[in-house]
Amino acid sequence: MDAFNYLSVLISIILGLAITQILQGFRDLMQARTRLRLYWPSLLWAILLLLICVQEWWALFSWRTYQHWTFTGFSMILAQTIATYLAAALVLPDVRGDEPIDLRAYYYANHHWLFAMGVITLLMSIGKELVLNGHVPSPPIDFITQVIFMVLLGLGALTRREWLHKLIAPLSALLFIAYIAALFTRLR
Repeated sequence: MDAFNYLSVLISIILGLAITQILQGFRDLMQARTRLRLYWPSLLWAILLLLICVQEWWALFSWRTYQHWTFTGFSMILAQTIATYLAAALVLPDVRGDEPIDLRAYYYANHHWLFAMGVITLLMSIGKELVLNGHVPSPPIDFITQVIFMVLLGLGALTRREWLHKLIAPLSALLFIAYIAALFTRLR
């Protein structure tokens, strides 16, 4: 087994747990649908985080030929993945008991941490490139898009303004879809 295959196992497990968190959240909401008050930004962020998990796993493949692994470099990838998992754990509530579920109330009770985990994920992604490759993500559109995402997520963490959250969610989804289309349609 080479170094990449060995190291990617742990990353795959954490991303698998993140995907499980989101899918279990959707399952719980479906089962509790009679006592559920929907809030579409929550659902959109859950779908987007599911896509982000898949994209992180997809992009991990590009490191398969990297030969100079260090603990610091691997730790950056690990930290990025852990932050993604923590965001996935926060995006939808754990449904327990028979109490009503208000996704809007849950969203605003957790938005600071949810979006902070997104910013940390992006900082670790940029840091990973700096540590392992010695430069910011390239091509430049990769780095620019990550900075734009950080600004959007930072706004989401810092404000409770509902109109802004209702703008950030679809804008982030469209930007992320364009990001994938531009950079990740094929395995590299």
